[in-house]
Amino acid sequence: MARSVEKYAVVTGTAGIGLGVARRLVRDGFAVTLCGVDAQDNSAATEALPEAAVVELDVSDDRAVAQFAASLIARIPKLDALINCAGIQPYGTIETTTPADWQRVIGVNLGGYFNMAHFLYPLLKKAGAASVVNFASVQGHRCQNNVLGYATSKGAIHAFTRALAVDAARDGIRVNSVSPGSVRTPLLEFAARELTPADGDPEATMQGFGDAHPVGRVGTTQEIAALVSYLTGPESAFHTGADFVIDGGLNIKLGV
Repeated sequence: MARSVEKYAVVTGTAGIGLGVARRLVRDGFAVTLCGVDAQDNSAATEALPEAAVVELDVSDDRAVAQFAASLIARIPKLDALINCAGIQPYGTIETTTPADWQRVIGVNLGGYFNMAHFLYPLLKKAGAASVVNFASVQGHRCQNNVLGYATSKGAIHAFTRALAVDAARDGIRVNSVSPGSVRTPLLEFAARELTPADGDPEATMQGFGDAHPVGRVGTTQEIAALVSYLTGPESAFHTGADFVIDGGLNIKLGV
């Protein structure tokens, strides 16, 4: 049942998990502003979820985020939920990752979360009992090969979440992170196509991703969104500074 009290949420990332979370929060009774940098994804999100306001925003650009925050402060009285989901997943080792690659992934995946929390903090304080959810990854706990920048950024999000939770508690703001395993999104589908031989079946590759999880499949955006719904609701009022792993058991499975 949708919540009847009007509440306000900002979600970053207009495709995949971000869009799935925004859809669930609309269902939960939030007035949602959905932010993304990709024009095609933004257009698709507007069509898929007309109840949400979709805004073009590069979260790594502090000036752009400051302007966005100022416009939001002018039109809404508070912010009950901030969901930091926007991110990029470049591949590379210490040898193949360039300084520009490094600065970009840290700037988006970590700097973007800082920018959003920093500039929207006045609105979060006005809610009295706001919730911030930062999307990390199981790769922030244990990582595969060739994801140096991505894994570093996700591990840093865990630390950022804990530090912000300690500071924000005095203002009634709870801060938690979510660490998904493989989730079926356009990005994962693209990876499956890229990793499938020309004569192969991308669905077989996707099943291979799922087989790595003890539950035998990848997750869905609806499952991730259900966890965010809990973390932005009153039932989770005693949760702060925690990381919620939702990975089908991937993080506990030995690679032997």
